[in-house]
Amino acid sequence: MPAWLTILLVMGLVIAVLTPSRQQFAWFLRLRRPRWLTFERWIPLIWSLIYLCFYASALLRWGAGGAAAPLAMAAYLVLLVLVQSYTLLICRTRRVAWGTAAGLAGWIWGLALTLATLTISPTAALLLVPFLLWSPIGTFVTWRMQRLNR
Repeated sequence: MPAWLTILLVMGLVIAVLTPSRQQFAWFLRLRRPRWLTFERWIPLIWSLIYLCFYASALLRWGAGGAAAPLAMAAYLVLLVLVQSYTLLICRTRRVAWGTAAGLAGWIWGLALTLATLTISPTAALLLVPFLLWSPIGTFVTWRMQRLNR
């Protein structure tokens, strides 16, 4: 199976498995949010672009090859699981703090992956930068939501 299809299928499977049910997500949508969160309607588009960058980055890293390529693909998978589990963790546990923790863990893992990828494929590393820029914003919003939804 070609790399582009393998990565796409794995990403689709992870996203499908780690997406909360409609009932769980309805609870999430009822949570209070900070008043200054006026850009919430753009968040799905932002994440779609970040996932597109994840895909392109993983594909470039795979193409760069090397002995560590399988380990790198596993690291991309861990990052995807951390990022995608954010909402599921909040919805299943009904604790916003789990989302804050997942966001922070994802950012730390993403930074490590970016640095590890930088010497092998600078373009692949650059494609992880949108996530590194957006993730702290999302984690901060979640932290504020945690304080509003005790």
